[in-house]
Amino acid sequence: MTETEKRVSGAGKPLPGVLRWNLGDLTVTVLNDGYLQGSLDLVTGISKDEAGSLQAAGFRADAPRITLNAFLITGPGRKPILIDTGMGGLGGETLGHVPAALAVAGVGADEIETVLLTHLHPDHAGGLIDADGKAFYPNASLVLHANEAAHWLDAGAMSRAPDAAKPYFENAQKAVAPYAGRMTLHTGGDVGPGVEAVPLPGHTPGHTGFRIGTGRHTLMMWTDVVHLPAIQFKNPEAGVSFDVDGDQARIVRKRVLDEVASERCLIAGSHLEFPALGYVARDGAGYSFVPELWVAAQ
Repeated sequence: MTETEKRVSGAGKPLPGVLRWNLGDLTVTVLNDGYLQGSLDLVTGISKDEAGSLQAAGFRADAPRITLNAFLITGPGRKPILIDTGMGGLGGETLGHVPAALAVAGVGADEIETVLLTHLHPDHAGGLIDADGKAFYPNASLVLHANEAAHWLDAGAMSRAPDAAKPYFENAQKAVAPYAGRMTLHTGGDVGPGVEAVPLPGHTPGHTGFRIGTGRHTLMMWTDVVHLPAIQFKNPEAGVSFDVDGDQARIVRKRVLDEVASERCLIAGSHLEFPALGYVARDGAGYSFVPELWVAAQ
């Protein structure tokens, strides 16, 4: 293929990961930010040998790639809402693709009125700021769980944190600084029309999922309940080293998996492999993820 043909066809250029899904009068658009290259050293709660065997059984590499997604909510007569912002400029070339995905979805950064933050880890809040530390979403207000703000934005909590954790505090504080005076704190419940905040503490103190839609047209976006699908669905005892409270995160993960399997509800996750929409089915002592059938007409 000649260089001209490549330019015309777009060959060699990765296409942004974007998928729209209708939920009654709301539309949820999955925006892929890229992936983090991980290793089995991140896995806690089970042996590395078991984690590696589960990765292999799931046709995944021994060193896992951790998918990262954000979510856009749109609907008639309402301003776009963004759930999380991706890594922004804090990661390498494999990350930071939410702005390109938003552009494909036809939404400009200045059109976002609300950013619902699941938590303040950098892969979820790093995209709040540009390379100069200014607000990437200039007209947006932030919505965050009160326990999350109390943990990451408190100088005393940062001073007591281990040295290895201090960069997480610093990045969180830098990310939200340009939005001073434009942050609303919640403890769960309604955070917008058709959007309910569901506290899921453990991964972080204010870790929050969102139920989106009404009636039978609903989606449970559980954010970081699962980071490594090939491992944690099969054995929910497995956690990740990013968990602030691994024991609580494990309890919440097992509870949520049981609930969504019983309810047979549509779910999505920040680290489920794109397009990240599907169902949870019981599978022996563990679970399986069943992808939703993608329909082009959506």
